[in-house]
Amino acid sequence: MDRPQVVTRDEWLVARRELLAREKELTRAQDALNADRRRLPVVRVAKDYRFTGPDGEVGLLDLFDGRRQLVLQHFMFDPSWDQGCRSCSAMADDLSEGARAHLAARDTAFAAVSRAPYPKLAAYRQAKGWTFPWYSSHGSDFNYDFHVSLDPAVAPNEYNFRSGDELTAAGQGWLIDYVGEQPGVSAFLRDGDEVFHSYAAYGRGVEVMMHAYRLLDITALGRSEEWEEPKGGLAAPHPADPGFTS
Repeated sequence: MDRPQVVTRDEWLVARRELLAREKELTRAQDALNADRRRLPVVRVAKDYRFTGPDGEVGLLDLFDGRRQLVLQHFMFDPSWDQGCRSCSAMADDLSEGARAHLAARDTAFAAVSRAPYPKLAAYRQAKGWTFPWYSSHGSDFNYDFHVSLDPAVAPNEYNFRSGDELTAAGQGWLIDYVGEQPGVSAFLRDGDEVFHSYAAYGRGVEVMMHAYRLLDITALGRSEEWEEPKGGLAAPHPADPGFTS
């Protein structure tokens, strides 16, 4: 196993300050990108999507819990499964009650939605010790309309804003005939009783929910995954596994 070069404190400060300058550039660029994200137009949600929760059937508006905004995890849980996706579960593990309280302080609710029937979600939630609201979209178009459940028999597959041809060009042609679940995160805005879809992210875009990755990214060994540079930091690096199971 290789390790980073060992230097004096003064030499380290030179390298650290050089990296700090780049980090500050990235922070300013991220601030500008966030501002552009807030400038995105929104789409009115016209369909009356219905979900099942602990108190029975509810609508999308109910998921806001009276707040102005809603962050929604599209949690992969196929109706035929008895357990949720490992990567989605790792994201849920990172979501503390404190984080939800901080969101609420900014008039924002959090909820998860999956296609599995509600009893399966409730059982898995209890087993994992989670407390966030989790709803079933079983039997509705919600997951398909937001492109996190894919089935070409229902609609042509689209993922991460790419059509079939674009998926092929990006080396993801396998998704064209794919039947199953994919991860995502969406943001919604409420104006009175009207609901608007303001943002969605898929693929690595869902890393916004992976707090453990953010902490690992500041360490010398990073995420300890095979794809990362520089190589050689670990004798046996892990495969890319957002579920932290390998």
